[in-house]
Amino acid sequence: MKYTALFSGLVLFGLAAVIGSTGSLRGQPGLADAASRIKVYSAEKGTDVMSDEVVKTKEEWKKLLTPEQFHVLREKGTERPFTGKYATSHEHGIYRCAGCGLDLYRSEDKYESGTGWPSFTKPIAPENIKTETDRSFFSTRTEVLCRRCGGHLGHVFDDGPKPTGLRYCMNSAALQFVATK
Repeated sequence: MKYTALFSGLVLFGLAAVIGSTGSLRGQPGLADAASRIKVYSAEKGTDVMSDEVVKTKEEWKKLLTPEQFHVLREKGTERPFTGKYATSHEHGIYRCAGCGLDLYRSEDKYESGTGWPSFTKPIAPENIKTETDRSFFSTRTEVLCRRCGGHLGHVFDDGPKPTGLRYCMNSAALQFVATK
């Protein structure tokens, strides 16, 4: 009985390692290969659209992203405050995921939080992000992830301005800005 429980634990640990290395079971030999279909909001179309989740191996992400983008998006890193290219940007447009291009935030919802990172009061649409509890660095925070590729974007805090009272504190390296008129 002890050995069965130990074996089951090792199998689960191995499965967790596979999931942790890619963020998904997809893309692993012998495991599910089809990307899941998800509903997300498209700023260009002005409505919800169906999209495939973006699933890539660690090596594929490394080829696609800069080292800083890879560190932030795939390794849950954080850029130093006041160093990101969008920290003080005031251009009109849409901020997209640097990993997969999903629309995430509007410039109208961006504000100066004084933290040194781009801050927004809300996402472009709730379905375009997902949140998870982050217990790293001896604290509990709410991590914000891209809904389509699972990339780490930053954290959300409840100390923002009205009307939402939220501060979506994002990493510039996780974002790609597209100007609009």
